[in-house]
Amino acid sequence: MSSYVIATPQVLAAASSDLAGIGEAIRAATLVAAPSTTSLAAAAQDEVSAAIAKLFGTYARDFQALSAQADAFRGEFVRALNNAGGAYAAAEAANASPLQDALAAVNATTEALTGRPLIGDGANAATPGGNGGNGGILWGNGGNGADGAPGTGQNGGNGGSAGFFGHGGNGGNGGSGGAGQAGGNGGAGGVSGLLGGGYGGAGGNGGNGGAGGPGQAGGAGGNGGAGGASEQLFMGAGGPGGNAGNGAAGGIGATGATGATGASGGAGGAGGTGGAGGAGIGVLGTGGHGGQGGSGANGGTGGTGGAGAAGDINVNNGTGGNGGDGGAGGAVGSAGSGGAGGSGGLLGSAGSNGTGGTAGSLAGIAGNGGDGGNAVGNGNGGNGGNGGTAGSQAGNGGDGGSGAGSGNGGNGGNGGNGVSSGNAGNGGNGGTATGSGNGGNGGNGGTAGLQGGNGGHGGNAVGSGNGGNGGDGGTAGLQGGKGGDGGSSAGSGNGGKGGDGGVAVTSSSAAAVGGNGGNGGNGASGGAGGAGGEAATAGTGNATGGAGGNGGTATTGTGGAGGAGGVVAATSTSSSAATVGGNGGNGGNGASGGAGGAGGEAATNGTGTVTAGKGGDGGAATTGTGGTGGAGGIAAITSTNSTVNAVGGTGGAGGAAGNAAGTGGTGGAGGEAITRGNGNVTGGSAGVGGTGFNGGGGGAGGSAVGYGTGNVTGGAGADGTSGTGGAGGAGGAGGAATTAGTGTVTAGAGGHGGNGGSGTSGGAGGAGGAGGGAAVTISSSSAAAIGGHGGDGGDGTFGGAGGAGGFANTNGTGTVTAGAGGNGGTASNGLGGTGGDGGGAVITSTSSSAAAAGGHGGNGGNGTSGGAGGAGGFANTNGTGTVTAGTGGNGGTATTGTGGTGGKGGGAVITSTSSSAAAAGGHGGNGGNGTSGGAGGAGGFANTNGTGTVTAGTGGNGGTATTGTGGTGGKGGGAVITSTSSSAAAAGGHGGNGGNGTSGGAGGAGGFANTNGTGTVTAGTGGDGGTATTGTGGTGGTGGTAAITSTNSTLNVVGGTGGAGGTAGNAAGTGGTGGAGGDASTKGNGNVTGGTAGVGGTGFNGGGGGAGGTATSFGTGNATGGAGADGTSGTGGAGGAGGAGGGAVIQNSSSSATAAGGKGGNGGTPGGAGGAGGMATTTGTGSAQNGLGGNPG
Repeated sequence: MSSYVIATPQVLAAASSDLAGIGEAIRAATLVAAPSTTSLAAAAQDEVSAAIAKLFGTYARDFQALSAQADAFRGEFVRALNNAGGAYAAAEAANASPLQDALAAVNATTEALTGRPLIGDGANAATPGGNGGNGGILWGNGGNGADGAPGTGQNGGNGGSAGFFGHGGNGGNGGSGGAGQAGGNGGAGGVSGLLGGGYGGAGGNGGNGGAGGPGQAGGAGGNGGAGGASEQLFMGAGGPGGNAGNGAAGGIGATGATGATGASGGAGGAGGTGGAGGAGIGVLGTGGHGGQGGSGANGGTGGTGGAGAAGDINVNNGTGGNGGDGGAGGAVGSAGSGGAGGSGGLLGSAGSNGTGGTAGSLAGIAGNGGDGGNAVGNGNGGNGGNGGTAGSQAGNGGDGGSGAGSGNGGNGGNGGNGVSSGNAGNGGNGGTATGSGNGGNGGNGGTAGLQGGNGGHGGNAVGSGNGGNGGDGGTAGLQGGKGGDGGSSAGSGNGGKGGDGGVAVTSSSAAAVGGNGGNGGNGASGGAGGAGGEAATAGTGNATGGAGGNGGTATTGTGGAGGAGGVVAATSTSSSAATVGGNGGNGGNGASGGAGGAGGEAATNGTGTVTAGKGGDGGAATTGTGGTGGAGGIAAITSTNSTVNAVGGTGGAGGAAGNAAGTGGTGGAGGEAITRGNGNVTGGSAGVGGTGFNGGGGGAGGSAVGYGTGNVTGGAGADGTSGTGGAGGAGGAGGAATTAGTGTVTAGAGGHGGNGGSGTSGGAGGAGGAGGGAAVTISSSSAAAIGGHGGDGGDGTFGGAGGAGGFANTNGTGTVTAGAGGNGGTASNGLGGTGGDGGGAVITSTSSSAAAAGGHGGNGGNGTSGGAGGAGGFANTNGTGTVTAGTGGNGGTATTGTGGTGGKGGGAVITSTSSSAAAAGGHGGNGGNGTSGGAGGAGGFANTNGTGTVTAGTGGNGGTATTGTGGTGGKGGGAVITSTSSSAAAAGGHGGNGGNGTSGGAGGAGGFANTNGTGTVTAGTGGDGGTATTGTGGTGGTGGTAAITSTNSTLNVVGGTGGAGGTAGNAAGTGGTGGAGGDASTKGNGNVTGGTAGVGGTGFNGGGGGAGGTATSFGTGNATGGAGADGTSGTGGAGGAGGAGGGAVIQNSSSSATAAGGKGGNGGTPGGAGGAGGMATTTGTGSAQNGLGGNPG
């Protein structure tokens, strides 16, 4: 190595000036740092915090003392340089001797006294294995050590140390070993200068081992030399450690004599250990990197990588060195581990660690990654090294180093990948953050054929940082690795997420098991749990999904969500193995609970069982809402040869709420179930709601789908939970049931609503869940479809509404029955719950002769005011079967208010022209009783496009009133026949009667009856008016209209009869007026007569008679108006007026028939006015006679 030493007065003066400037800069920095470092306040009031503060304060005071000593030395040295410059100048002025002569004289004296020159580089060693000379005391680089002699295994020489200025010399490389002999160790690097000049010398490389002779083991590789330390006070870097030598191959075995076994070959040599990096001791100094471990020969073990250098905690503010990589193993040997990273200084980050060595063969063991270095002052921890790959056991990843101050913890290294017949390495754990930083993330597990590596855990955060995320588990052929847990935060940070479980995939007969997900870390908000690993097999073994990790606990926020369970699948059609989906993880507890994870799906293309995963439970809440339960997993069978039953997974329970105003979590939905085989299929059970001041809602039932011969059943919805003081939870909806096969389909019922808290100030009852729908989709199926019933509403201050009934549809030939609506809940201090509507029923097949029945409406709940009844469901068919619509629910009873309105009846329709079946509309529900009665519901219509009878529904009766007016009766439904070839009868629904009360309620109108055929039409009768206790009786309902639109009909037509007026029982009451008779018309040739009027009600004052109905003929028959009813005589007051006669109209110019107006009714005694006679008109040739007026009373 060349060296140029210049010593002139000018150079020495310039160096002196530079040193003075450096001294001033260091002195200023030291003074600025003194107040904030020598008197540290304790982080808390505990003894540990006080001790830590005292420790660092002591370090700072030591540093100040050392700095003062260094400054004094610097001053003396500056003066020495100035004096030396003056001496050189004087010497040059006195004589012209070369400066080198003077320097040589000075160096000779110094070297004689100290063994090293004053100024100048140390000599490089020339003899093999010799040490390099030290540099000059003031100025000079250390000399390099000589390499060891090849073939001797001689160690390399050490590098020489520098003086105050200069870098250390490099260590010499170790000599290679002789036959079967270990290689020599590399020499250590020399120490750098104190005041400047650079870096510590590099350590020499270890020599390679010598190859073994026949039957002899190979020599081990030599160790790498340590890097030289940097003692430079400011900055500087330690030297890197030397790489280790490789192990040599063993000798071959000797050939055996005839008939004898040959001798074994020698084992391969192990690789050497890498040299440690040199320390960087000065301010902002950097530690040297460790050397790499040597590779082992066949059968030899790889060497360990050298450790990165750590800094001196008192003065080092720099970065720690990285650890060296481990050496590779021989063909059957194990690899070396990576070296650990060096620790950082007060203001520096720690070094990362080395990677583990690769194993040399399937039987070898790979090296582990080294751990990351720890930060000391204010830096990030070093990352862990990755584990070595291959071999029977891959290496584990190294752990991340801890972070300090605002620094983060280092990430864990990833686990090494293994071979197809081996195990993978685990990921390293993330480093802890000791200050305000975040914890390091865990390393991922490696991949392998047998066992996947587990993910490393996330690092914890001691202060305000977040916990690190857990590493994911590695994929494997048989067992997926587990996900690492998320790190926790002890302060205001959030917990880390758990790692996902590893996937397991195989095509053998062995079982495949997915790894479990890691748990979420705890924190201000909890970390989410990791998902469970999937498992899949194309072979014949069982497959099991990993469980999802649990969510972390939250101190102030929401708990972490649970991880989803692992999905599993068996793809082989010949497999009879079981598949089991992973369970979802539970949600974490917190101010609000975390949601549970969904259960994993279980699927097979074979004939084995399937078990879907359960949903995780929701987390408990301290002040808010409990977590929602996770949905149950799907169960699926795709093989048409399977006869196994499929059941969806169970939903998780909702989390409890512990606070006085909290709400329980909603339960998780049941999982879906599907099969293309011939087993039964059932939707999963729903999870229950959580308890709380307000109850949690129940989960929905799982749906079910079948394609074979098995029955299909939807899961029932769970009941809502009752509130402890507030509202009850809603019931969950029932699951749908659908088939493209031939089995019966039954949808799930809706859950009942939970009750509200007790007392008049408690909460409302929960609503009932809707019933599930049922459907048959193929035309060849004769299976029945049954809709689910709606759940009842819960009781409370206000009653909960009942759930709607589920629909029922078929494209086949089976019956369909829709679900009934749930009843409304009872109210303690308010309105009763509304009843749920009944479901609709539909048959779409034209070849079906099956019946369709609509669901009944639920009854309204009782309360201070009654709830309304639900409507009846419709019933339709495109086939030839009967249709019966659902009845409307009754209105609820009221204690202080109005009774509930009755629900209207459902409509019934036949669309097929070839049908001779009957269609019946649903009856209206009765009105509820109360201080005022509730109105009755209207009757449902009935229509046909075929030749069968149609009967409309009757109207519901009005409710009874205790102090007010009775409820109005519901009107009757209309009936229509549209077919011209029909001779069937059409009958309109009767109107409901009015309710009794202080004044009676009016009766409902009768329903119309129409036909386009030749059959009879019977209009509905009007409902009677209600009885009055003190006031006026209710008016009777009008009779329904009757009409024949066919010109071929010869039948007579009569309008519907009006309802009677209500009776008045009081000494001053008035009877109700009778209802008018219904109108009648025909386009045929029969006679037509207006409907009969209803009579007036009795009372102190008599009720008036109803008017007669009008008759209209468009054919050739007579038209006769209905007579008005006589007024009723008063028992003590005036008589009622007589009703007017109905009109008579003929609108056919070819008709010779007679039109006769109806006679007016007589007035009741005393003094009732007579009714006017009806007018008669004709456009034909017959006579028209007006009706006579009624006589006065």
